Amino acid sequence: MSRSHAALRGDVILVGSGIAALRAALALEGRADVVMLTKSGVEEGNTRWAQGGIAAAMGPGDSLELHVADTLAAGDGLCDEASVRVLVEEGAAGVRELAEWGTAFDRNPDGSLAMGREAAHSVRRVLHAADATGREIARALWARVAERVRPLVIEHATATDLVVEDGRVSGVVYRDADGARHTVHARAVLLATGGAGQVFSDTTNPAVAGGDGIAMAWRAGARVSDLEFVQFHPTALELAGQPRFLLSEALRGEGAWLVNGDGERFMTRYEPAGELAPRDRVTRAILREKRRTGGPVFLSLAHLDAAAVRARFPTIAETIGKAGLDLAVDPVPVGPAAHYVMGGVETDLDGRTSVPGLYAAGEVACTRVHGANRLASNSLLEGLVFGARAGRVMPEWVEATASGRGALWAFGLTGSVVRDSPPLPGTPAVEAPATLAALREMTWQRVGPLRTYESLATATRGLGALVARVEAERPAPDAAEALEVEALRNAAIVSWLMARAAWRRTESRGGHYRDDCPSRDDE
Repeated sequence: MSRSHAALRGDVILVGSGIAALRAALALEGRADVVMLTKSGVEEGNTRWAQGGIAAAMGPGDSLELHVADTLAAGDGLCDEASVRVLVEEGAAGVRELAEWGTAFDRNPDGSLAMGREAAHSVRRVLHAADATGREIARALWARVAERVRPLVIEHATATDLVVEDGRVSGVVYRDADGARHTVHARAVLLATGGAGQVFSDTTNPAVAGGDGIAMAWRAGARVSDLEFVQFHPTALELAGQPRFLLSEALRGEGAWLVNGDGERFMTRYEPAGELAPRDRVTRAILREKRRTGGPVFLSLAHLDAAAVRARFPTIAETIGKAGLDLAVDPVPVGPAAHYVMGGVETDLDGRTSVPGLYAAGEVACTRVHGANRLASNSLLEGLVFGARAGRVMPEWVEATASGRGALWAFGLTGSVVRDSPPLPGTPAVEAPATLAALREMTWQRVGPLRTYESLATATRGLGALVARVEAERPAPDAAEALEVEALRNAAIVSWLMARAAWRRTESRGGHYRDDCPSRDDE
């Protein structure tokens, strides 16, 4: 399906190839010519890394109202209830479609869908395909898109900027694998670029999750929101010489324990719900236990049936085995890692941003459906629901602009984010990080799970200086180092926006926690 760079025009550009982009493509079937830009191959992306599952109120003892209530509770007071209701109500129907389209969800012996339970869910409602649910959903969706939509796919295309003409978005600038610049034009652009975990040194995200969509939208004048709320997954493999591989929340949902170096369970010391507390609370509990004991923390499944563990989690067991450990027997060292960004490019419920012609869906977007903390397994659901909604409305904009009726319209947001860094009295100037590795380390150390005024002030100053430098020193059109410079440029903007947002929020809530302001403050 990949084609040359010669045909560089379409009605709609989809930037990304995960669940939000694929579901949008299906909604566009027969209504628009679609161009899909993907940073790697169509087989990569955050969706394919999702292990645990997709949440939907479809099982016994469950209801739409219960799923709404659990989502609102996890969001710690900042969810938009209208967004949550759209997510839950349309999500159940969307998951049924996935099953009809050939997604091989796990089933019980009687043929009914198997439901897992994860933290902060009241009941079992997480559909899964072993421990590789995202990969299976992406496989089924891509097969349908390739057969029915047949988009023009440009692989290994790193989107760097949006084309803005007459106040509206009209295309995307990208670099190919060799660093050469190209432009593809269209009447509407959907950002479905996933998250920004790669701005942190410790992350569960794949290499493509560098925050490109957020940075591109911000440079184009779009509003961004809630970037202080970053979900740090509590259980990533923490072993020297090994990548920070995600150990799914489904492990704890099936009964795994968190233990300290002495083999003692400790979670109830910090949280009444123990291992099934929301992710932000489990993350802080692990960090506090490490601080209290001065030692490591482990995930243990040794008390469970070993054969059942290996059968339920084959991918995780295989990966842990490569690190020399037996998931079913050995305590596995774990610690937090950046996993998901609740904030992003602000949109309405149909994916429209504050810039006409620009849409966003999935993790790159902010509909306030997650509030301050995402409920486990609502992420794939978000991409499914809001990707479909964006895909359904974009042809209306395409038709209106083609006929000359396209007013400079967006969904009611006016203005853009403030570009100047807030004053930081008493904070010394800080040297900007010179490389992407140094930026990631600064972001992890100063904008990570435990934040303070001083850490955030230092990060804001250093990252702000870097943003100014990289924006002033753009690479030549075909510079050999262009891809590295673009990655640094986007990461600097996203990290700086995160640091500024966290610095300004003088309370702790959900994924944002400050040691100097440890309480929630509704005022």
